[in-house]
Amino acid sequence: MPPGPDASSIRTERLVLRAWRDEDLEPFSRVTADPVVMEHFPAVLSRQESDRLARHLGDGIRTRGWGMWVVQRQDTGAFAGYVGIQPVSFDAWFTPAVEIGWRLATEHWGIGIATEAGRASLAHAFGTLGLDRVVAFTVPDNARSLAVMGRLGMVFAGEFDHPRLPEGHRLRHHVLFTITGATGATG
Repeated sequence: MPPGPDASSIRTERLVLRAWRDEDLEPFSRVTADPVVMEHFPAVLSRQESDRLARHLGDGIRTRGWGMWVVQRQDTGAFAGYVGIQPVSFDAWFTPAVEIGWRLATEHWGIGIATEAGRASLAHAFGTLGLDRVVAFTVPDNARSLAVMGRLGMVFAGEFDHPRLPEGHRLRHHVLFTITGATGATG
C-alpha cells in the first residue's frame, strides 16, 4: 500500500489522520487480534484477515479521498488505530448513509483520541464533503463507544438488527446514533 495523497491527511492538536501504509499492517494486526478491543465484534482477526481489512480501508481512502484513516499520535509517532467515515456497506432502514467509526489499541484508550479524531472526521464530513448526516452504531452494551458518540454530539435515532449477523447472534441487535451538519461537528 503506497502512502495516500496529502489531501487525505487531517491534523488535530495531537493527531494525524492519514492514509494507510504497509508499515501499519503489523500494529493493526495486534489491534484486531486483541480480544479486549474486539469484544463487540464477532471475532478477533487472523493476520491475513486483518491485512485484508486494512487494505480494504486503504482502498476506500484512495478511491474516495476519505474514509477510515490511520490515527497516528504526533507526540510519539505511534500507530493508535483508525478513526474515520465511510459509506455504510449494508442495507437497513437508515441507509444509504455515511458512518463514523473507530478502533483503537487499548493503550490509546481513555485519553480522548477517539473523540478528537471523531470531531475532525465529522468536520471533514460536514465541511469538506458537505454531508447532511452521519450515523454511528454499535451493540447496546458497548459503553465506551456510546460515550464517544455522546461526546461527539450524536443522538439516539433507533435500533436495528445487523443484517450481516445471523438470528440469535449475541451482537446482532444494534443501536443507531446520528448527527447532522446543522447540529454538530464544528471541529
